[in-house]
This record gives sequence, C-alpha cells and structure tokens, in this order.
Amino acid sequence: MVVSARRAEILEEVARGIASTGGRAMAVPGDVTRPPEMDALVARAVESFGRLDVMICNAGIGFHGSIADSTPEVARRLVETNVLGTMHAARAACGQFARQGSGHVIAVSSMAGVRGVPGMSVYSATKAAQAAFIEALRSEFVGTRLRASVVFPVSAPTELRRQMTRAFGAATPATGPRQSVDAIADAIVRCVVSQPPEVFPYRRGRWLALMTALAPAWSDRFMRRFDRRREARDGRSA
Repeated sequence: MVVSARRAEILEEVARGIASTGGRAMAVPGDVTRPPEMDALVARAVESFGRLDVMICNAGIGFHGSIADSTPEVARRLVETNVLGTMHAARAACGQFARQGSGHVIAVSSMAGVRGVPGMSVYSATKAAQAAFIEALRSEFVGTRLRASVVFPVSAPTELRRQMTRAFGAATPATGPRQSVDAIADAIVRCVVSQPPEVFPYRRGRWLALMTALAPAWSDRFMRRFDRRREARDGRSA
C-alpha cells in the first residue's frame, strides 16, 4: 500500500501503523493539486510493488458559510483540492491502468454531493462534481477491465473540521447522521473487492438520494434543519 498526503510526519505514522499489523506500506508525501506529484506517486508505487491496482481519491477540504461568504478564493481552494485533485490523481493512475490493462479509481465524495447542504454550497458543488466525474469515467471504461466507483459517506470524526479552522478560521459542529471512520473504511474495502459503481456507507443515504430525485421540494425543506450557516450564526450569538 502507498499512502500520500502533504504532511510527511502523519504519513509515516500511518505507514508504521500498517506495518505493525503485518502489512506493507510506503509513505510518499505529495499534493493532489500538483499533477507532477501525482505522476511521481504512481511511478513510486509501480516501482515498489510492480503494478497499481486501486487509486483512492480521498483528499478534501471543506467550508461552512453562505454564498455571500464563499469568496472566489474559498471557491478556488475547494475546487483545486476536491475536484482537480481527484482528477489529477485519477489521470495519473489511469495511465498506468491502461498500460497494465486493469485498475480501479475510487473517489470519496460525500452525501453533500448527492443532496446539497445549506451553508455548504461550494463544498456540495465540488462533491457533486466528483460524482459526475466518476460517472463519466464509468462510461469511458465500458468494455474494458478498468473500473470507477464513488463513495458517499455522511459526517465522521475526521480532521476535516480542524482543517476548516486552519484554512478559513472557523468551522461548525456537524449535525445530522454520523458514522465512524471504521464504517467508512470498511465500505471502501468492500468497494475495492466488489467494485460497485456507488457505495453508501450510511444505508439511509440511498433513501435521501431517492427522495431528492423524486421530491426535490420536500428535500429542500428537509435539509433546512442541517443549515450549517444558520448553526454558525446561532453559535456566534450564544
């Protein structure tokens, strides 16, 4: 296994954790917004393991705020990491997949990409873009041994909120359904094994996706209870 992110010390810790359970892991620091670094990541993986079977695109940043708060700089940073980062990693992997005749791209999106969350319009848009990108890849891959899947988790206790605070100065507590990091990881493992086109680690997520398609006005009213912008405003006034 090859793990990559910008912070080398965290990567090394992850690699040691994998090794302690009997696995083999290599840490390769890299930034998904820089295509040459994704090309180098794939090259290192092939050099060390002989081939590349799966690329999991999981890098992402978030932002809570109204559309008025979502400045061009905010939008640029989210698009560069969440959308272009996924595309750069997938493009680098697909070159190797084509050479070896098989491979699997997995993008970790969000339920916000299925049903936009109030107060998270730009983040929701980037997550929806990931899903559309994978849909297009699936069509491109028809008739080949290449596969593409998208995972739609709900909120989980990750570093995302701390990242928001570091990047933008504030974050709000998550509301609505939550699940463990282990549950999401297990769903991704099942995705690697069975290669379904879409994965909903939180089972009720499928119902929200269905209701969004069948009754969008009802879905709009339902999602108001999860308005992150309103929650942030209420929190400031408390």
